[in-house]
This record gives sequence, C-alpha cells and structure tokens, in this order.
Amino acid sequence: MKFGGTSVADLDRIRNVARHVKREVDAGNEVAVVVSAMAGKTNELVRLCREAAPLHDAREYDAIVSSGEQVTSGLLAIVLQSMGIDARSWLGWQIALHTDEAHGSARIQSIECDMLRQRLAAGQVAVVAGFQGLGPNNRVTTLGRGGSDTSAVALAAAIEADRCDIYTDVDGVYTTDPRIVPKATRLDRVSYEEMLELASLGAKVLQVRSVELAMVHSVPVFVRSSFGDPDAQGLSGANLPDGTLICDEEEIVEKQNVTGIAASKDEAQISLRNVPDKPGVAASVFVPLAEAHINVDMIVQTISADGSTADITFTVPATDYDRSLSVLESASADIGFQLLEGAEDVVKISIVGVGMRSHAGVAAEAFRALADKGINIRAITTSEIKISVLIDSAYTELAVRSLHSVYGLDDV
Repeated sequence: MKFGGTSVADLDRIRNVARHVKREVDAGNEVAVVVSAMAGKTNELVRLCREAAPLHDAREYDAIVSSGEQVTSGLLAIVLQSMGIDARSWLGWQIALHTDEAHGSARIQSIECDMLRQRLAAGQVAVVAGFQGLGPNNRVTTLGRGGSDTSAVALAAAIEADRCDIYTDVDGVYTTDPRIVPKATRLDRVSYEEMLELASLGAKVLQVRSVELAMVHSVPVFVRSSFGDPDAQGLSGANLPDGTLICDEEEIVEKQNVTGIAASKDEAQISLRNVPDKPGVAASVFVPLAEAHINVDMIVQTISADGSTADITFTVPATDYDRSLSVLESASADIGFQLLEGAEDVVKISIVGVGMRSHAGVAAEAFRALADKGINIRAITTSEIKISVLIDSAYTELAVRSLHSVYGLDDV
C-alpha cells in the first residue's frame, strides 16, 4: 500500500490512512506500507536548501529532503500502534534499498528484504519511507520527484507482493482529464504500455519509472482513492470496483481501440528553415541538444522541391526552450540553417490504446475530427499504441473533447 503526500498531509489524514491499513490487516493480509512526505514538506525542504546555498552539495541535499518521509513513516507507525497494530517504521538504508550514487535522481539497483519478509510473516506492518535509498558510499540518496511510487513498486516486486495499491487523491485512471471533459469515465483496467504512455504524457496519477518497474516485474498496480471511508471500500481482491488496475494486456478481455486522450502542455516547438540537405545534418542538430541533456520528442523533416534544403521541426520540453535556442545558435555554423523559429503556445494531444494494433483508420478519424473543428496540425508522431499531434494551445480543450467523443469514450 502506498500513500502520497495529500493522503498523509496532516494527522487526521494519517489516522485515515491507518484505518485503510487496519482494514487489510484485519482481513489477514501481510501489509507493507510506503509513504511520501506530508504535502508541501518536500518543497519546503528544497527551498531551504536553495536558500542556504544555490550551489549546494547534492549529498547534503538528499540528507535534508529525505527527512520528510522519515517523519511520516514514524507518525503512521505510532498511530497504527495506538490502534493495537504491531507496526514499525523503516528508512531506505534500514531495508536496505540500494541505489546508484546519482544524488537527487538515483536509480534502484537492489533491495535486501530478508528481515522485512520475516517481520511481515510474523504479522508486523512495515511502514517504509518512500523516495529514498542507500548509495554505494553509504550516503542517503533520493529517487527524484514521484520517487515514492517507484519505491512502492520496487518493494512490491522484491517481496513478491500480490499487488501494489497506490492510494492517491483520485479514484483511478480516467479516459481523459475530467476537468476538461466532464463525461470522462474511470477505467477498470489499463495495460502497462498504455499507462506508460499516459504517464509520460503528463497524466499525474503514476510516475513513469514506477510503471516501467511494474511492467518489467509484472507487478499488478491498483490505483484507488485514500479519501473515501476505509470501511466502505473493498478489500484487496481481484475485482475491486473502486479504482483502476494496471496489468498485462492479456488480462484485459475487451480492448477499446482507444483507451484515453492525454494533453501535454509542457511542449515548445522549434523549426530550422532551409538547412542544407546532406548526410550528417540531423546529427549536427540533435547531438548538441543531446549533449546539453535536452530531450527531443516530435521530429518532422520536409525536403524542398529541388532537394537542396530541408526544414526540420521538433519539440522540446517548455522548460528547455530558451536553452535549446541558445544551443542551436551556438551550433549554427555547423548546421547551416538560414532561419531559426520557435513557438511556446503549443500543446501535444495524444490518443492512446492497445487496440490500435489491430484496427485500421484510428489516425484518420483523429485527423478528420480535428479538421472538422478547424484545428491545424503542426506535427504528427505515431507508435504502435499512440498517435500524437502538435496543435496551437488555444485549441486544447476543443481538441480533447472532440477526440474523446469521436472515439466513443463519452459512453464508456
């Protein structure tokens, strides 16, 4: 069971979390719990680090920001004990959850869980501080934003849990953002691949790395709300009615052509005009960006009528827009472009569904629906289960609603 920051924001909510845990314990389940820091606590600790010194030691940064989860795990253990439940808190180094030494964004390498298994088998609830691990130099490391999800899935895989329940402030994964489309509906089941696409496209329900881990280790993940009455929610069973199960595609009986529509606003478009069309020109554009650790997403290249020049258009994260322009300007002599253009008022709309593999015409429906609404497409990329289009941000809600409707998701 994993509980995020809003679920443990104060003592009242921690007591509510304890009732969720008690429900599972009373049903005879062995329970491990992973907790985040209280809502806003990590941001406060990050701010203090930056105020102390803008260029601070990353090792000390991790020692500081990991303390939020330590507080939460201890408080939940105390509350559980007050309810008559045998519980103890565990920090990342006590398990131990071993990571590499990339402080601030460490990756899990192994988990020693023999002692944890023994305590669980003896009926003790393990309350584990998420987001943190132990580096090769015996220093505390943190896993990056959303790292508690990763901690939970990795721990579930290590102890071979029946399932990893992610409790959050929403009651599952929806066909799209309900704030944009009121008719959006909660999905009963979503495949790992679909969830990976949706998470990478900005769906905030699960962190991307946690979905990757779940897929690699075949850990069923159930997304459910922590804010309902714990006594009214179902137990950890195979067919829970109050959330979304993330699982293997084979476990989904009826596959929709399209499962969901996602909108990613963290996009910026860059276009290089009249670039010489010759071998190596693409490398001269994208190698400097890669060396600056800038991720490039959608790429479109068009060749001029005489074949001598080309226009190259691509997208980068909006946060890297200015830096990308600077990198390209510095490399202009090698690239040889005549004009560098950019736009930040764009959004990427993506259509996701494993059913696309076996159904033709999914892309055509999207293009027709957008054309009918007068929405111009700037760029297109596709994969086996995803179609993404770049459009003007002013048309975000219209595009999402139109696509949600054209694929029949209003009636799911």
